[in-house]
Amino acid sequence: MAPVPKGGLVAVTGAAGFIGGWVVRRLLERGYRVRACVRDVDDLRKTAFLKALPGHASGRLTLHAADLDQDGCFDSIFAGCQGVCHVSHVSTYDDPAYVRRVCDHVIASVNRSNSVNRVIVTSSIAAVMSEADINELVRRPVIFEDRYPDEANPKRRADRGQGYSMGKVIAERAFAEAAESHGGWDAIGCCPGDNVGPILSAHHKDSGPWQHFIELMLIGRCVQNGAYRPWMTVDVRDDADCHIGLLESVAVKNGERYVACSTERRNVEDVCASIDRLLPELGHDTPAVSDDFPERIRAREAELRAIWAGTELRNDRVRAVTGVRFRPLDDSIRDCVESLLAVGGVRPKVKPGFPARV
Repeated sequence: MAPVPKGGLVAVTGAAGFIGGWVVRRLLERGYRVRACVRDVDDLRKTAFLKALPGHASGRLTLHAADLDQDGCFDSIFAGCQGVCHVSHVSTYDDPAYVRRVCDHVIASVNRSNSVNRVIVTSSIAAVMSEADINELVRRPVIFEDRYPDEANPKRRADRGQGYSMGKVIAERAFAEAAESHGGWDAIGCCPGDNVGPILSAHHKDSGPWQHFIELMLIGRCVQNGAYRPWMTVDVRDDADCHIGLLESVAVKNGERYVACSTERRNVEDVCASIDRLLPELGHDTPAVSDDFPERIRAREAELRAIWAGTELRNDRVRAVTGVRFRPLDDSIRDCVESLLAVGGVRPKVKPGFPARV
């Protein structure tokens, strides 16, 4: 299908969120007209930052109320749009049938628009590498677009912690199959890594895990990551640029997915130590990492770290089709911390002799 014309009209679901907010901002900066879909237009705690963007004053950015769980909620919003960035999360990933129902009604709105050329479906690196048996990463250690989790494993179930990964795979396939059947639009999956970078609104510090983990570090708590996995990061600004690059690209095809990740990785304790290294003037009192895993998991720490160290994360394809150049993780951590202080109002725990930050 045709890419979205530069300067065209794009709808963004989940526009009040961390990733969605940056997609909106980057689209505006690149000259697009944007319809931002939010649950409650009048909830200024979550929408004031959107209304403060210059495009809103001119009318190039408009806000629209849409409840993702309501059939037809996007019908009037998608009408006339050339592109859709479907960034929004569903209410729960623990019910695969519910995830599919939501996909189906969003797809129905795309079909009824008679104008949408391309949908970017925000998936996750979890849809590439989240395994019910971590030893599958030993057998297939290269993390790239053609890799899917072992779906035949009987332990790959929502009640065993695999719901999020399963839901993202369901969404990727639902949109690609629907686009193939319709023939008038295409669906491209974007699989971001762990999003780090500056928040745009105070509520963003609570609306995603990685910036919230950095908030906890700032106030004195560093929590060990699941299964001792290192952070595999993407700057949220680069993630947004990947979404837009996929909207514009003439090299992508329906059903393809792209890993949006810098390929940098860092253990959680090293992320925490980076704060004082990057911002010594802050005087951050770096906390020790807390490991709350059960003894059976802690006993496997060396083994689990070795498995993750043996994996290889690739982003060749997304760089080739979008031209995105990924920021260093240090830049993402620094900018995230400064925005948590300035925008999020976080009061960090500092070393003795340093002034308290208010």
